[in-house]
Amino acid sequence: MDSQHRVGKAARLMRKGSVRDAQKVSKLQRSLNNNEETSRTQSVQTRLNDKSLAPSPIVTLVVGAEARLFAAHEDVLCQSPFFERVIRSNFTDAQNRRISLPDEEPEVFSGILEYLYKGDYYPRLLHNKQRNSWELEDSLPRRVTPQTSPTINDSPKFGGGRAGQTPQTPAAVEATVFLSGIGQHILRDTAIYCAADRFGLEELKRLALRKQGLQAGIDVGTILRSAQYCYANTPDSDSRLRAHYLALIIRCRKTFKRSGTMQAEMEKCGSDNVYGEGSGKLFFDLFVAMCNHLDDVIDASNARTPKTI
Repeated sequence: MDSQHRVGKAARLMRKGSVRDAQKVSKLQRSLNNNEETSRTQSVQTRLNDKSLAPSPIVTLVVGAEARLFAAHEDVLCQSPFFERVIRSNFTDAQNRRISLPDEEPEVFSGILEYLYKGDYYPRLLHNKQRNSWELEDSLPRRVTPQTSPTINDSPKFGGGRAGQTPQTPAAVEATVFLSGIGQHILRDTAIYCAADRFGLEELKRLALRKQGLQAGIDVGTILRSAQYCYANTPDSDSRLRAHYLALIIRCRKTFKRSGTMQAEMEKCGSDNVYGEGSGKLFFDLFVAMCNHLDDVIDASNARTPKTI
């Protein structure tokens, strides 16, 4: 009898303990759930109160000598290290969000803003799936395959700094842009590249270089002016756009020689040239590149017997 009583008592205690344990677990679970819900509520409230989720402030940009006005969102501009640095350091007054860029060209800067908002600028880079090649938007006619580098056109009727059009290969839309600072037309992609370098936009530099490689029907004068502008507005460490121009001139050296434009530009170098030291650096690098090219030709033709060129 005593043993049965002890067994029954032990069973009741175990059952009571199980109930208490279950109740403790239930209370603990409810407590955890309440804490989690409170934490989520506080987190949501914190995010709602966070100013970073508020609409990005508008920044006014005064561009060029004529002080043309542009407007852009602050967070969009901050994709550029240049603008992020200016905004973080200068905008102490929330009411006066204005950046002056007197040395920039409005036509070029509009392309910079378009890229910051859309990831590209007009004319856009389009992929032709049928030919598995890249083309520029609105290039005419569509059936012509884009060139791998600007096509030289030294005919007199294609002068004046505008992109010309040969019967075989058309020029893409908006190939050149007039820069009031130098009073000349240059390739728009070169101007975009140089501006992207100033604003720290490496992806835009790659895009501009790729687009320039698809241009066609460009006259010799425009290419030389664009090359000199490139040298005057990029650091000596630049190894992409500068090399692109050197390779283009060497590859089309017969055309440049016939045009007479090269000689005229070299004679102006260092005198009344608007590009300053950029012209001298261009022609010196071109001389070195030509010498290296000549050495490569000699070595490839006959490494043992020297030849007179």
